[in-house]
Amino acid sequence: MLIKYKVLYKVTISGEEVGYITNKKEFEKLLNEQIINPNNENIAYVDIPELPRYELVLADNSKTSNEEEIYTKVSDMAVTTYKMYAVAINNNNSVYVDTLQEAEETVNKIKEQYANKLDEIQISVNEIYTKNMEQVEQTVEVASAIETAEVEVLEVVKEQEKIKAATLDGVYFAIKPVSGTITSRFGANESIRDHTHKGIDIAAPNGTKIVAAAKGKVTHSGWMGGYGNLIIITHENGIQTYYGHCSKLYAKVGEEVEAGETIALVGSTGFSTGNHLHFEIRKNGNQINPQKYLYK
Repeated sequence: MLIKYKVLYKVTISGEEVGYITNKKEFEKLLNEQIINPNNENIAYVDIPELPRYELVLADNSKTSNEEEIYTKVSDMAVTTYKMYAVAINNNNSVYVDTLQEAEETVNKIKEQYANKLDEIQISVNEIYTKNMEQVEQTVEVASAIETAEVEVLEVVKEQEKIKAATLDGVYFAIKPVSGTITSRFGANESIRDHTHKGIDIAAPNGTKIVAAAKGKVTHSGWMGGYGNLIIITHENGIQTYYGHCSKLYAKVGEEVEAGETIALVGSTGFSTGNHLHFEIRKNGNQINPQKYLYK
């Protein structure tokens, strides 16, 4: 007598029949080990919207199991969230590693090597969750993480030293107001004037843009004797900058300007022997050599 039926498990997902398997226990074990709880330290969790449902049936002999196809369907449905760790320098993620232990090892090594330079640098660890496997693939070994973080720390230290050297009483002179050749330095004795030079002169073609050297408020924009067309910007703590001999003034009194914002154009107005910017830094009305902070 021919046997017309065999025992199989009918598998449905979201009410849709997707095929048959022969061994429910083994198939569930496969799903658990390979998809739901794989042995991967970067995986935080796996979300499968609808798990398979199984029904033991007597199936016609013509029915065959298609476990591989069902496995692929479940795998395609799975949404994996990965976990990794970032070593952050001043809250900016610098380099990624797989584990918290590796991140802490990297941070501790950097702190140990650069303890005397980290007063103003924050090094921390951020736990990162992502569904992007390409991002996870950016993780590196500890030695490489230390090397990368070290380079970035040194860059931050260098930038902070630059800012410190260009800062007067909290005012950071972030940018040269104009590019050109210095033709007269602070304190110079020259026949064209009866006193030492109280600023610096930077020669540049007529119409060259002049930008604010630091953030502040425009407190003068107009003619002022030998300065010709002059912009004065008042900054914090009694600091002011002067921009003289301009051909055209853009910034208006009362305007707040940012470092690098165009405020005027180079000219030769007032007591001037040629196109240039006369630039001063003053503290409580007293002129200070601008080259201590800019044009070094």
